[in-house]
Amino acid sequence: MDVILLILSFVIIIIGIIGSVTPIIPGPLTSWLGLFVLSKISNVEISYILLIITFIISISIFTLDYIIPIYTSKKFGATKFGIIGATIGLIIGLFLSPFGIILGSIIGAFFGEIIYNNNIEKSMKASIGLFLGFIISSFSKAIISISYLIIYIILILNNLENLF
Repeated sequence: MDVILLILSFVIIIIGIIGSVTPIIPGPLTSWLGLFVLSKISNVEISYILLIITFIISISIFTLDYIIPIYTSKKFGATKFGIIGATIGLIIGLFLSPFGIILGSIIGAFFGEIIYNNNIEKSMKASIGLFLGFIISSFSKAIISISYLIIYIILILNNLENLF
């Protein structure tokens, strides 16, 4: 059973890393789940404080993932029409591909702004702000997820004699 949990925890962490760059899977939360599964292996010692801290970080990044794109798009002049357009584009993009979500949001923000102010320059600026928000958000999720992989490897190495 321990070998199955070990393999499962590794697979979950890898899925978390992939999820950090695709908007469908919550990357850091998924990677944290991999650490949690690792903690359930009978011979592995993991501090509960480590699990709590990493969980709080995961929840924080998960929350910021929704706030950062809105913040950056507003900083670049987006209105509520751009945000609504981005949301509609995101929903349509869900059916296209993982990258369809990002492109759908950007295109949706652009058209939402065009409808509101009929100014291509302002609409492009708002779309660029949304795109930058997605980039910043994805980068931070990837850093956290990769950090969890490093923590995972360290924990495995520290508990190697207990595992096999």
